[in-house]
Amino acid sequence: MSRLVAISNRVPPVSGKKLAAGGLAAALEGALQIHGGLWFGWSGQVAGNSSGVVSFHERPSYTIATVDLSQEDVDEYYDGFANRTLWPLCHYRVNLVDYDRGFGVGYNRVNRLFAKAIYPLLEPDDLIWVHDYHLIPCGAELQRLGAKQRMGFFLHIPWPPAELIATLPENRALVRSLFAYDVVGFQTDGDVRAFLEYVLQEGGGHIEPDGRVTCFGRTIQIKSFPVGIDVQAIGNAAVKAEAHTHTARMLESLSGRRLIIGVDRLDYSKGIDRRFRAYGKLIERHPEHRAKVSMLQIAPPSRITVSAYKTLRRQLEREMGRVNGAFADYDWVPLRYVNRTYNHTALAALFRVAAVGLVTPLRDGMNLVAKEYVAAQNPADPGVLILSRFAGAARQMRDALIVNPYDEDSMVEALNRALSMPLEERQSRWRSLMDGLARENIGWWRDAFLATLAGAA
Repeated sequence: MSRLVAISNRVPPVSGKKLAAGGLAAALEGALQIHGGLWFGWSGQVAGNSSGVVSFHERPSYTIATVDLSQEDVDEYYDGFANRTLWPLCHYRVNLVDYDRGFGVGYNRVNRLFAKAIYPLLEPDDLIWVHDYHLIPCGAELQRLGAKQRMGFFLHIPWPPAELIATLPENRALVRSLFAYDVVGFQTDGDVRAFLEYVLQEGGGHIEPDGRVTCFGRTIQIKSFPVGIDVQAIGNAAVKAEAHTHTARMLESLSGRRLIIGVDRLDYSKGIDRRFRAYGKLIERHPEHRAKVSMLQIAPPSRITVSAYKTLRRQLEREMGRVNGAFADYDWVPLRYVNRTYNHTALAALFRVAAVGLVTPLRDGMNLVAKEYVAAQNPADPGVLILSRFAGAARQMRDALIVNPYDEDSMVEALNRALSMPLEERQSRWRSLMDGLARENIGWWRDAFLATLAGAA
């Protein structure tokens, strides 16, 4: 059996802490436990310079290997090209893209650093699996060093239309680097179509009779692999003893009111400001819900050094103040907004209590919160998922209430419908959603990708 080498920007904690249920880290750890091997990435530490010295941390079935980055690397590769250029571009926010070519120089430099650090650690029959937008050129850099192992790449965020990618300096070189891999995976068929649009129109490529794609002198397989969750782990987390404390605290604070919950990283792609406004309109237009519902938005800060995120935080605080100022009473706060991280057990407990899960990103690769909300529900009295049509999960979760997050009126209507939905309909929708989650779970995703990579020519 081939050994697996996973490469990602960040790796799990090396302290031996238990991995979060349902996440990508749990999926990769499961694969590494089966195959054995190596998980390589940035340590999260900032050093005086990028020496490329590798630190090793042994786990029972595999090894974690890390390198430090310099402050210049972090500024140009991570904060710069990855999160100020690629992230907004892939989420259709061209107005927020920083096209600084210096960021691209740092991005390529760190990808070369990763490749040079990991190349001596490779064995001839390894399967190499590179993850996400931070490391698109890593496979090409390994290939330049002489790596001949089968390599796969998976993009966890959306891939934008050809016209948007074409706005990126050196866009052709970025797409060309993806053809160093044998298999390139995306979250949805829509992402695959968008990628092929660029390859066929801008790259001069073509599709082979067997469905593989040829461009830049290479023929590779391009396919969608929607990421799933560990359904059983999330369900168990929602009812375990530790969850009872979080459930009791939440129920006490609600005082009999129904809960609407949103959980997102603090990011402009999540549409949280529009969500706040829609909730305010719900209370205004449907007075029957006043003092009978409460909304909790959990939004842990991220990328706090990027100016767009500082601006977003101020906007959300103002919008929260506007909603509460207009509708709060001495015994009712309509909207609670929390900037902190909660563990998976706490979140699963809160999901189980919530009558409505409000997941309305403006653009998202998949969105596992939507799936985790459904998996955490009580089968006897399940809540209702409201889901953006622009989340990748919407392609699989058709029995959610699908909304256009740019249309706040549609969100108001969906919120009112969810809060008024009879038990029988809620149970029917939940059962259908759970069947899909169980079929295409995290193990299915992992095994489907690795089987495709193992079979690649």
